[in-house]
Amino acid sequence: MATTIPAETRQALWSHAWVRFGVRRLGRLLVSLWVVVTASFLMIHLIPGDPIRAALGPTAPADLVAAKRLELGLDDPLWMQYADYLKRLFSGDLGTSLQSQLPVSDVIAQRLPATLILAVLAFALAVAIAVPVGVVVGVLTRRGHGRRTELGFTAVSVVLGIIPDFLIGVGLVFVFGVSLHWLPVAGNQTAGAYVLPVLCLALGPAAILARILRVEMVSVLNADFIRTARAKRLPARTVYLGHALPNAATAALTLGALILSSMVAGTVLIENVFSWPGLGMTIVQSILSKDYPVVQGIVLVYGVGVLLANTVVDVALALLDPRSVIRED
Repeated sequence: MATTIPAETRQALWSHAWVRFGVRRLGRLLVSLWVVVTASFLMIHLIPGDPIRAALGPTAPADLVAAKRLELGLDDPLWMQYADYLKRLFSGDLGTSLQSQLPVSDVIAQRLPATLILAVLAFALAVAIAVPVGVVVGVLTRRGHGRRTELGFTAVSVVLGIIPDFLIGVGLVFVFGVSLHWLPVAGNQTAGAYVLPVLCLALGPAAILARILRVEMVSVLNADFIRTARAKRLPARTVYLGHALPNAATAALTLGALILSSMVAGTVLIENVFSWPGLGMTIVQSILSKDYPVVQGIVLVYGVGVLLANTVVDVALALLDPRSVIRED
């Protein structure tokens, strides 16, 4: 005879599962942050030769190089440098630029908003394109229907998904900037300047998301609960958007974490194609000028940004499908 679990016990188990979920995600985030921080610290020590000599140039006086090494603490034992690096990080000190002599935190604060705006707008556009396209094509190609539509959609999405972002950017610049003169191709001073870099960064991820969403929609539309909803003569919009889409979106949202992370990293190339004044263009300029403290700080910011984006998506997935918290527990 089946036993019924009291409501109080079910609530306690449910709360316990969420607590364990939160502890696991927090622990995973802290460990990942430690790895990123350690990697950014070791980066300057893995550079062949003397990074200070490389930054100041071969003609810099030896006493200036020695003074700069002393200022940065590079003559101290490695463990002492690491402890000092962690201490400075907790106080918000990312070091000083070797080129501009400005605090690295100030350099990042000036350029970070432009990169965030670019990544967020591109992700929003990718979702805005992928969701309706994936849903419509999924509905049209369910149960083996719309074979030509499926083949055409697959071909276009595969091509857009495999072309590197910078090649798409060069093509957009040539067509809409150089040939047609419709849109500006550099900077972010006008609203029109946002169109090409945002579109360039969003097209590939939108194609990938749309393919995943179409596959999930086709699978969900064959499920029993969809047949039940149709048997109740619910409107098509309610069946597709109210019942099918939330269930199909789970897999797409999981992939969305990886896509958002790749978008953050992809801004490095896109910003240099469109002369976008963000962190991506700054890190390339800093690498060329051997401004290692700035490179170190930006690498840290990118790493932390990717980790936080993945954590946010993990939490969103758990809220969208609370059963996964119980299964994981």
